[in-house]
Amino acid sequence: MQPFYYRSTNGIRITVTPRFAPEHSDADEPRHVFIYHIRIENVGERAAQLLWRHWYIHDELGGDTEVQGEGVVGEQPVLAPGDVHEYESFCVLQGSSGHMEGYYLFGTPEGEEFEAQIPRFLLQRTEVF
Repeated sequence: MQPFYYRSTNGIRITVTPRFAPEHSDADEPRHVFIYHIRIENVGERAAQLLWRHWYIHDELGGDTEVQGEGVVGEQPVLAPGDVHEYESFCVLQGSSGHMEGYYLFGTPEGEEFEAQIPRFLLQRTEVF
């Protein structure tokens, strides 16, 4: 069973399920690829649009980096109460373990902005090359 991590803030629940991808990894480079599935649920009472992402990535070998930009995988989904948006993305680490966390910036139809925290999740090589 794959581990999953979740956190609810400001009416948005974010669940992350990461997994190691040995088919895309090469320990000799070193290149360790991790795929993560994100589920974003609007459990609040107001519509919200995902505007921005901000990631903090820790690589045990490569150090710390930050990644930010508009939307997620080219989209800025609008979530009405009860709506869900899911996507997959990936992260490449030099080391065989690390972690990620961050936040999404959302906007409401009324022009308010708020952050929804992405829980810290572990990236760990689970299979032998």
